[in-house]
Amino acid sequence: MMAGTNSGCGKTTVTTAVLSAFQKRSVPLFAYKCGPDYIDPMFHRKVLGLPTENLDLFFSTPEELQKRIAQKAGSLVALEGVMGYFDGIGTEGKVSSYELSRAVKTPVVLVMNARGMYTSAGAILKGFRDFRPDSGIRGVIFNGVTAETYRGLAQIARGEGVEPLGFLPMKKELSVAERHLGLVTAEEITDLQERIAKWGELAEQTVDLDGILKLAETAPELPDPGMSGTEKRKTSLRIAIARDAAFCFCYEENLSMLRDAGAELCFFSPLEEKSLPEKIGGLYLPGGYPELYAEKLSGNDTLRRQIRDAVQSGLPTIAECGGFLYLQETLDGRPMTGVLPGKSGKKDRLQRFGYATLTAKKDCLLGRAGDSFRVHEFHYYDSTRNGSDFTAVKAGDGSSYDCAAATDTLYAGFPHLYFPACKQAVVRFVEKGQEYVGRNKI
Repeated sequence: MMAGTNSGCGKTTVTTAVLSAFQKRSVPLFAYKCGPDYIDPMFHRKVLGLPTENLDLFFSTPEELQKRIAQKAGSLVALEGVMGYFDGIGTEGKVSSYELSRAVKTPVVLVMNARGMYTSAGAILKGFRDFRPDSGIRGVIFNGVTAETYRGLAQIARGEGVEPLGFLPMKKELSVAERHLGLVTAEEITDLQERIAKWGELAEQTVDLDGILKLAETAPELPDPGMSGTEKRKTSLRIAIARDAAFCFCYEENLSMLRDAGAELCFFSPLEEKSLPEKIGGLYLPGGYPELYAEKLSGNDTLRRQIRDAVQSGLPTIAECGGFLYLQETLDGRPMTGVLPGKSGKKDRLQRFGYATLTAKKDCLLGRAGDSFRVHEFHYYDSTRNGSDFTAVKAGDGSSYDCAAATDTLYAGFPHLYFPACKQAVVRFVEKGQEYVGRNKI
C-alpha cells in the first residue's frame, strides 16, 4: 500500500510514477484505489492500460477483499490509500486505509510531503508508525524534496525504524490541477502520457524500486480464492451507459456486475451523440462533472428529449449524482432532460459527504420497501427537489435525511451505488430491463 500522511501529499503522483517505472521493467501490475474514489483510478488506468478497481471495507468484508487481491497472484499489486492513513469514519477512523491494510495484510509505504521540514520529519514518522497497534508502516517515500535534503531525511527515517525508499523532487510542470471534487480527471490532461513517462523516469532515478519489490515480497500469502469470478448469465438485454467527460464516475466493478448478470453494455456520450443506442432495455447515468458541460448538454436537444421520453415511458434507469442532475429540469439555469422536477445549482460548500445506508420507503427499481444497502455521497451541487423515496442514515454520527426519487423503473438520487454491495438491486435492475424488452418487443 502507498498511503499518505494527508490528502494532497502526493499519493497519486508517487503511485503513478512508481507504476510507470515498474511497467518499464515489464513487471506484471495491478492497482487498486482504497475507498470510494473515482478520479485517482483514472490515472492508474492511463499507466496500466487496464481497468483498476476499488477496495473498500464499508462495502466489502475483509474476506471478500482478500479474495479479490489473491486472484491477482503473480502481479505486483499496488493499493493507493485514501486521505490520511488513519482517516476514516469518525474520530476512530473506521474503514480507513490503516484498517484496510490490516484486513488484507499488506506492508505499507508512507508518502510524506517533506517540503519545508527536516528533523521534524522524524516526529511525523514516529507518530504515524506508533499511533495505532501494528501500523504496518515499513517504508517511506518523501515527496517534494531535493536529493541533498533526502540524504538527511533518509538518515532520520532509519533512526525511527522506517526504511527510506526514495523521493520525488518538486516539478511544477508535472503537477496536476485540482477542482471542487479532487484532481482534474486524467482524460482532461492532454499531455498526460508525457507527464506519466517523465514521472516514471524520475522514479527510476530517485525511488528505490528494488526496495519496494523486496518489501512487497514480505506480504504473507492470502487464502486461496478458489474458483475465480462469478458464473455469468446470458440474456439479450442491452444497457446504455453514459460515458464521456461529463459522466466519468463509474466503478469498474459496477460494469463487471452488469456483465455477469447477463447485460451487454453499450456506451454512449450525452455530449456528442444525438440518440441513445438502439434496442436497449436499461439506462445507467453515472456521476461525473455535468456542471462543467451544462451548456453543451443543454444544447443537445434531440438526446435530452429522447431520454426524457424513454425514462418517462418506463425504461429502467439508474441515475446517480451527476446523472441525477441531468434528469432535473435545469442545471445552473440551463435546461436538462426534465424527467424530474427540480432545479440544481452549486453551493459554497459540500452538501452531503461520506458513507451512508439507504433504506427504501416503498417497492421500487432497486428493491422492496425496507431493503437497505450502503452508498457514498460527495457533491457541492444541490437540488430544490432531492427526492424522498429513501431514508439515508450517515455512517458515524447516525444522522438521517430523505433522498432520491424512485419508481418501479427508476432510481435517481445523489448517493452513488457500489453494485457489489447491493447485488440484489443489480439483479432486479436487469430483470426489469428484460421485462421492458419483452413488453416492448425489442
